[in-house]
Amino acid sequence: MSKQALGLIETQSYVAAVEAADAMCKTANVRLIRYERISGGLVTVTVRGDVGSVFAAVDAGAAAAARVGIMVAHHVIPAPDEQLEDTLAGPGSNGGAEFGGFLT
Repeated sequence: MSKQALGLIETQSYVAAVEAADAMCKTANVRLIRYERISGGLVTVTVRGDVGSVFAAVDAGAAAAARVGIMVAHHVIPAPDEQLEDTLAGPGSNGGAEFGGFLT
């Protein structure tokens, strides 16, 4: 099984994060993994997929977030180290779909 890329977008509002997630999922074949709230109103959205899809999704999501709010940062890790899998990329089929948690 090939590794999936990890894409992240950080925004300064929940609305911008939802807009980014919507654009990412509509633009490319990616899976929405999680939203995570951080202090100061920051929200990070994480997606997984093949490298090309994740790059396209993150570009579209960053632009969408910037249109409705503040896009703080965006980044793609093409081949994440195995140590990141449980902490950043989600626990697979375990976990809930609540805000701040993992989406399955």
